[in-house]
Amino acid sequence: MAVPDKDPREEVIQAWYMDDSNEDQRLPHHLEPKQYLSLQQLDELGVLSWRLDADKYETDEELKKIRRDRNYSYMDFCEVCPEKLPNYEEKIKNFYEEHLHTDEEIRYCVAGSGYFDVRDLNDKWIRIWVKKGAMIVLPAGIYHRFTLDSDNYIKAMRLFVGDPVWTPHNRPNDHLPARKEYLKNFVEKEGGNQTINAAA
Repeated sequence: MAVPDKDPREEVIQAWYMDDSNEDQRLPHHLEPKQYLSLQQLDELGVLSWRLDADKYETDEELKKIRRDRNYSYMDFCEVCPEKLPNYEEKIKNFYEEHLHTDEEIRYCVAGSGYFDVRDLNDKWIRIWVKKGAMIVLPAGIYHRFTLDSDNYIKAMRLFVGDPVWTPHNRPNDHLPARKEYLKNFVEKEGGNQTINAAA
């Protein structure tokens, strides 16, 4: 019997359930024993992902196709590290506050690595580790946060449909249409635990 091909995305994206320790947010925060999730399970939460060639992002036909298909007209870069990001300490604290956006959050890691944490259907934290070559899309309305890992550096391409709006809406913000739409499309569709609707 043929062994199924390994998903190439798994080399640059990993996901696992987090513990609830208050230790340094840049640590992996694995449960004991470790509990990994498949990229298919992330798909079911609306988190899309690709593996691209970060060394040729300027000419990459696959990236151009994704941008065309998903109408990502805006693009810039963000470097997050103590040396490059003004007001680093304050920004990294803000990135790690649980929040949602009313539009997709699209990030393509072209160098370094970092963690995007998202809530599952039962409100548990999932840590998504992205490395060079990983592109992820967090759907509008999903509660999430970001932090660096212990290497303290990521350079990410930020993509957007139309003019960028980076406004974070810190939890709770369950009344926002984007949140209601997310719950309808992913949580209620799956028959998930409806306690997720409760304001935290």
